Amino acid sequence: MRTPAGKECQYFYGDYYRGRQHEECRLLQTATPPIQWRRELCNNCPVPDILRANACSHMILVPRLERPFPFIKQQVGVQTYCDRSQRRGFDPHVGCGQCHPLPPEFLEEQT
Repeated sequence: MRTPAGKECQYFYGDYYRGRQHEECRLLQTATPPIQWRRELCNNCPVPDILRANACSHMILVPRLERPFPFIKQQVGVQTYCDRSQRRGFDPHVGCGQCHPLPPEFLEEQT
């Protein structure tokens, strides 16, 4: 579904049937404890870009709120975990490297 920031995200849900205005982020609800969603969190959220770059079904995104500097508003950040390779903390745009290896054309030759 399209977020208030204008990007497609599978975790965003909006119920507009018959005049309702219920919107929520289902990824933030899975956090422990659940994170209260606000519309402005979608503006700088990295999740739609991650989902567009990497569609691995084994990758689990764990959301958190972070504040890069004390004077900047809170932003959504994600930690990654792979079910298949049991790895944490890899670049979510690229993946863990074991689920979807690069084709031989893209690997550097060992000489």
